[in-house]
Amino acid sequence: MTEEDSATSAKPGNPKGTESRSPGRLAWTRFKRDRTGVISAFVVIFFFVIGIAAPLIAKVYGKDPYTTYGQNDPTLLNDFGLPVKPNGGIDGNFWFGIDPQLGRDVFTFLLYAIRNSLLIATATTLLVAFFGVVIGLTAGYLGGKTDYLVGRIIDILLAFPQTLFFIGFWPVMLTILVAPDEATPTWLTVVSLIAVMTAFGWAPIARLLRGEVISLREREFVEAAKVTGASPARIIFKELLPNLWTPILIQSTLALPMYVTVEAGLSFLGVGLSDPTPDWGVMVQNASKFYQNDITYMLFPGLAMVIFVIAFNLLGDSVRDALDPKAGR
Repeated sequence: MTEEDSATSAKPGNPKGTESRSPGRLAWTRFKRDRTGVISAFVVIFFFVIGIAAPLIAKVYGKDPYTTYGQNDPTLLNDFGLPVKPNGGIDGNFWFGIDPQLGRDVFTFLLYAIRNSLLIATATTLLVAFFGVVIGLTAGYLGGKTDYLVGRIIDILLAFPQTLFFIGFWPVMLTILVAPDEATPTWLTVVSLIAVMTAFGWAPIARLLRGEVISLREREFVEAAKVTGASPARIIFKELLPNLWTPILIQSTLALPMYVTVEAGLSFLGVGLSDPTPDWGVMVQNASKFYQNDITYMLFPGLAMVIFVIAFNLLGDSVRDALDPKAGR
């Protein structure tokens, strides 16, 4: 805080000055001064907006991600199934061109891919944060056998080869849930992806919060709450949790882009969403078959994912520095 801010806040009857001294206000002020963080925030908001508004944008644009325009119009694809026009068929009708073989509109496919990928990643991040917070707080506060058991489970999950488990267990799980002669519903695939990533994803944040709670549970304000007869649940959620919002928020902002890449990677490997459902991983998987003849098809989903992940990681760093300025030194 500057001397001017101190002088302003020292004036009696100045609620604005008092507000500027609050931790949240100071963190917001530091964040607004971080040009990289502000730009990253706008980029992230832009991706979420176009993901949410994908159906509306597609309706205004006049196309959808499922119609095979190339097969309906023989002039769009050549005999090898590649776009006839240069740069993947980009023109006034198809802003990002069309995909090889089927001739679907790449622009609307990308819009819906962003929508689906962000939906899965956001839902997973929220669930991971919830279970990680509850389990970490409970284990750290109760200690004893509960803490020991949770600690061993966390160690196992952190050491577990998650990707290999996904690849090996996914067909088995689908066989149990879906009859062999039936197609797997998209909603079941989405729910299964979120559930499996959540089951393995809560451990890091739980371990972090467990350590924080162990250092806080002997503090004076916790002892005072015990003396007044407060229940363990009240102490955990009313006394400890408000002091842990900073690490929770930081871990969440860093986790979401990770789950975007994890979900896309699983789809690329054939574990998760599959064609014709729009998804970042599905687009990259399809584009990898034709990149030598149509690099444009690979460019748009790849570049969009890189921009989003970098922007969100930079945003997470900026949030961390704003909430805890000492961490950036």
